Amino acid sequence: MARSAFISATLFVILFLVPPLSHAQTLAASPPMGWNSWDSYGLTIDEDQFKANVKVLASLEQYGWKYAVVDEGWYMANPAGKTVELRKYLWNSNGLLIPAPDRFPSAADGAGFKPLADWVHEQGLKFGIHIMRGIPRQVVEANLPIADTLFHAEDAADKTSPCPWDEGNWGVKDNAAGQAYYDSMLRLYASWGLDFLKVDCIATNPYRPSEIRQIAEAIHKTGRPIVLSLSPGPTALDDAAEVAKYAQMWRISNDHWDGWTFHEQPYHDEFPFGLKGDFDRLAQWFTYTSPGAWPDADMLPEGWLGPSPGWGPPRQSHETPDEQRTEFTLWCVARSPLIFGGNLTRLDALSRSLLTNQTLIFIDQNASYSRPVDTANLGPGFENARVWRSTIAEPGARGYAEYFTFFNLGDSPTTLHTAWKQLGLEGAKYSVRNVWDDSVVKESKEMSVTLPPHGSALFEMR
Repeated sequence: MARSAFISATLFVILFLVPPLSHAQTLAASPPMGWNSWDSYGLTIDEDQFKANVKVLASLEQYGWKYAVVDEGWYMANPAGKTVELRKYLWNSNGLLIPAPDRFPSAADGAGFKPLADWVHEQGLKFGIHIMRGIPRQVVEANLPIADTLFHAEDAADKTSPCPWDEGNWGVKDNAAGQAYYDSMLRLYASWGLDFLKVDCIATNPYRPSEIRQIAEAIHKTGRPIVLSLSPGPTALDDAAEVAKYAQMWRISNDHWDGWTFHEQPYHDEFPFGLKGDFDRLAQWFTYTSPGAWPDADMLPEGWLGPSPGWGPPRQSHETPDEQRTEFTLWCVARSPLIFGGNLTRLDALSRSLLTNQTLIFIDQNASYSRPVDTANLGPGFENARVWRSTIAEPGARGYAEYFTFFNLGDSPTTLHTAWKQLGLEGAKYSVRNVWDDSVVKESKEMSVTLPPHGSALFEMR
């Protein structure tokens, strides 16, 4: 068959014979929960380190922790290299990235990540990887063939759309060759047993809706339920409906790191994004949460961030204990995906208490309506405070439940005092359980709570 005729035939198949993409509501019906290697290992994680963390994650599976994700760099033979050439990307004969066997020995002899994914599945968990969107520039330079087609890399490469902050890849064209490249990629990765795909440099700066659609279509064609996560943010609110059509998670800020604010440093494009900024950002996105579609506030940089974090030196999280509790609580009441970033092999008591807090996780996974409360008329002290109300009205052991969370955004302790009626309740008396210490506040029409700087309190209505 002549190449032009083959291209026409391929385009016909893509446009007319492939079943239309539908948004699978059963995939990620609740916010995904898991662990990602970036905050602790950056580009450097190897198989032994990954398995050591997965073993701890498996011990937490009963609380809902499920996805184990190898972040960027798994295809680099030398992740310490300062240039793309020195990092030594590895790919197969069809230009698809493959794991570096010196770092992932089970991937030797063309096995890819299948042995590691099989091992993760044996632990009762699901396996994920990170990719940069696009096609490696060196693959394009070599013009390698695209698997099972007459297309070559140059046919798929969009040299007008590189990632502005990563020199490894060109973009992928919105054409039959580009779709064929992503199809071949997802076909290979699905054969490994992939359950989660984090795609970078695609949700903003630049926003690449054509590549989002191509990747989602490629996933659909595999027939495998693979969660699609888009990074980095901030994804534009105007694009919410479009990203929700194709992805199960999308980032709403740039990389979130372990600080209250980073205003004193001359960073740009929201990098790094501090915890204080997440309150208003999550409040903008709460109406867009739904089964299978989750605005993502990014990973939780808590506990020990080392030995080689994706940003900064190895360290215990710079967040105070109160800030870490506030961060985890905010993610849960806002129903963000919960992807822990700390090193699980050095899990401290505070982090473990958060990762096993059944009430917070129950809210994140089951709230039927969780939303910020308007604090404008709540009185003194609320100028630097936020309140979230979480309602659970689903069949199950707990039935109907209401929760109120109070946050102090100020730098000094504060006491918040308000009537339940001002928070939207009917004015009857209520007793409440403090979720943090399990104490019960006696029945009253009013509520008073004292919070430390950047602290929080969560109450279950009785």
